[in-house]
Amino acid sequence: MNTATQVPLLTSLQAAEPARQPAWRRQSRDAAWRWLAEHGFPTTRDEAWKYTRLAPILAVPFQAAAAQPSRRLSAARLAQWVGDYGGPRLVFVNGLFAARLSALAGLPAGVRLSNLAALPQAERAALEPLLTHSLQVAPHAFGALNAALGEDGAVLQIPAHCTLERPIHLVFLADPGAAPLAAHSRSLIQLGAGSRATLVESHVASGAGVYLSNPLSQVVLEAGAALEHYSLQDSGRSAFHLARLDVRQARDSRFSAHLTACGGAIARHEVRVALEGPGAQVALDGLYLPGGEQHLDNQTCIEHLAPYCTSRERYKGVIGGRAHGVFDGRIIVRPGAIKTDASQTIKNLLLTATAQANAQPRLEIFADDVKCAHGAAVGQLDRQAIFYLRSRGLDEPAARSLLTYAFVGELLEAIHLAPLRAEVQRLVVAQLRSLELTP
Repeated sequence: MNTATQVPLLTSLQAAEPARQPAWRRQSRDAAWRWLAEHGFPTTRDEAWKYTRLAPILAVPFQAAAAQPSRRLSAARLAQWVGDYGGPRLVFVNGLFAARLSALAGLPAGVRLSNLAALPQAERAALEPLLTHSLQVAPHAFGALNAALGEDGAVLQIPAHCTLERPIHLVFLADPGAAPLAAHSRSLIQLGAGSRATLVESHVASGAGVYLSNPLSQVVLEAGAALEHYSLQDSGRSAFHLARLDVRQARDSRFSAHLTACGGAIARHEVRVALEGPGAQVALDGLYLPGGEQHLDNQTCIEHLAPYCTSRERYKGVIGGRAHGVFDGRIIVRPGAIKTDASQTIKNLLLTATAQANAQPRLEIFADDVKCAHGAAVGQLDRQAIFYLRSRGLDEPAARSLLTYAFVGELLEAIHLAPLRAEVQRLVVAQLRSLELTP
């Protein structure tokens, strides 16, 4: 581990820490700072970070974001930009709630959709153990940084046996300025027993500039709850995006996640799922499309803690230019988790001779009577398939584009929300065109 002292990133951010804090918040911050001081930041010697260099991030003296977003942003323009999926929208600009860009009407009775900073202090104190749960279970340097500096984020609480007919849209917008900014949003999503919801997260930027986005989200699903979670990451090409999603599932709950990642100079998406109750099901889909000099890292960990649980993972990468795509996924079957059914598949398509991909699917099985499988593949477009399409009248660029889109089509078809699927298709097509033009 790197030492956490003498790091420009920490020196600048610690200077911006609020002086007056409630006792419970001060304790949480102090614990996070102590962990960070003791363990520091990971290096390439750490297994989970061996392909991702943090030096470019740690060298930047980031500043805390201003409280007010730029007046040039409007709700109408934002909806055209990130899509309108017909439901409530909660917007954060540089990690802070933007009320005039949000639209919270139309929620069923008993459903809470709010920003964390708006909650009464007593309620925030009660939620703090949930918000810091991941740091206790699986400590993480940027998770500790989030716990120490995060002030705002989304809170979605759905009561038992409540179905949301319209999706919730969380927008995390970076509005970079002259100085490099850092945002540390902390979000909590809780679904009561038997409830149903769809959640969309958009991580985008209003312009070019250097910034750090360090979001941490906690999802808690009670017995029989079901959540479809979609995440679109299209950060600026000079930005750093380090996201973590922690999910805890009770008996017979269902969680599905669909990630589409295109942006960031360095971006990392970490998903940890704990199947804590019998019969829980999880499905993780991921599509990442780095080009140029981009580095996109995907880390997943699914922990089977109870019997009769099912997990499915499908990740695909399309990598062009001199970009680097990484997937490291673990499936852990704990003692007693009999009748586990788990599978993990990762495929990477390299569009240039200088593109790189690393794939490491892993199974750790400590129980009998389970069914587990994994596989990984890295390759280029099939020359025979290109020749066949050219024999049917397509030129080579058109043939390559058709085959590349067919490679990712499986994951696009898995997006059930039609307007979102159209938005993701638009984003993917634009990114694929960019990759094809990059030598």
